[in-house]
Amino acid sequence: MTSTNEITIPGGRLHYEVRGDGPLLLAMGSPMAADAFAPLADALASRFTVVTHDPRGISRSPLDDPDEDSSPEKRAEDVVALLDHLGAETADVFGSSGGAMTTLALAARHPGRVRTLVAHEPPALTLLPDAAEQHAEVDEIVNAFETEGLEAAWAKFLGTSGFEDDEAGPPPSDSPEQDLEDGRRFFVHELRTTTRYEPRLDALRDGPFRVVVGLGADSGGLLTRRTCAALADELGVPVTEFPGDHGGFIWDPEGFAKLLDDILL
Repeated sequence: MTSTNEITIPGGRLHYEVRGDGPLLLAMGSPMAADAFAPLADALASRFTVVTHDPRGISRSPLDDPDEDSSPEKRAEDVVALLDHLGAETADVFGSSGGAMTTLALAARHPGRVRTLVAHEPPALTLLPDAAEQHAEVDEIVNAFETEGLEAAWAKFLGTSGFEDDEAGPPPSDSPEQDLEDGRRFFVHELRTTTRYEPRLDALRDGPFRVVVGLGADSGGLLTRRTCAALADELGVPVTEFPGDHGGFIWDPEGFAKLLDDILL
């Protein structure tokens, strides 16, 4: 059974969902909303209390000011507010893509709130030797959205990230208007701040939590292969191979859940 609710956060509201019973596990993305993690949460619900949420400004988590930028730091504070609301001192956290950047900020800013941090394919471009060139590519993606629209921006984003030519952006929802608004949020108010976030490496090395850096088995051609390797090298941990590619938790939730079981229990 899934329960849904919302809490007030600075400047808006945060939609969240709870499944299962057991140790608390927060699973999050950015810009991916809770729905993307539903199959994984269902697969884990017999062993964990799994909490998913729509990140600020996305889908069912509206902001008072829709032009306010998002950032890993702001999203991390939203996660702390969610933990406080749930009455939880600590939790295991799994974040993918921009959500992985959220978890890195969370652990660095609030080390006592995290038990194990699983960062799956974080786009930590600042750790790359060609970071300036990569940031310029991000600027071009944002410009593509502003001048050519959502489809062109997704095409450029996917090409720059290393996906195959025939791969598309996220599957459309029942609301084209919401898809456009979520795309606007991502490209205009989130992509730059997420990829320009500099992980606090000393805090991540010295914290009381465990850090796992995850990369999809089929993600060898993606830019995140390089960012995962750079982050793991900085932290002195191995890169852990997960099923599938960047969205492996969507396409193989059972395989993903089994590996998270092995890591967390």
